[in-house]
Amino acid sequence: MQNIVLQWVSWQFWEMPRNILKAWKNFLKYNLEYFSVPLLLKTFFSPWRRYQASYGKGFDLGKYFEAFLSNLIFRSLGAFLRSFLIVGGLLAEVFILFAGTVIFFAWLAVPAFLIAGFLFGIQVIL
Repeated sequence: MQNIVLQWVSWQFWEMPRNILKAWKNFLKYNLEYFSVPLLLKTFFSPWRRYQASYGKGFDLGKYFEAFLSNLIFRSLGAFLRSFLIVGGLLAEVFILFAGTVIFFAWLAVPAFLIAGFLFGIQVIL
């Protein structure tokens, strides 16, 4: 059995930072899956919502050209919209990285802030 102060130090500086890092990692993984960034990168030039114009049977140059341009527009639209989703997901990822860093170091600094606040309070009283 350990002293309660040693248990607190172990919890404050070992167990909780490890749990914070695990939670941070889970948030980062969840965000990538929420925005489907890996899937969006794999299917970047796929048609949006699987819209495709059929080339039809036989060979009609006008119909072929119309289907080709339609499919080109659908693929361009897909790439355009996917790029916005990818950028949004990556911006959210950067925000999570920043917030996680602040939370992690704030957790480690809490005891120093408590001691400084206590000493400042005593100084104000005296």
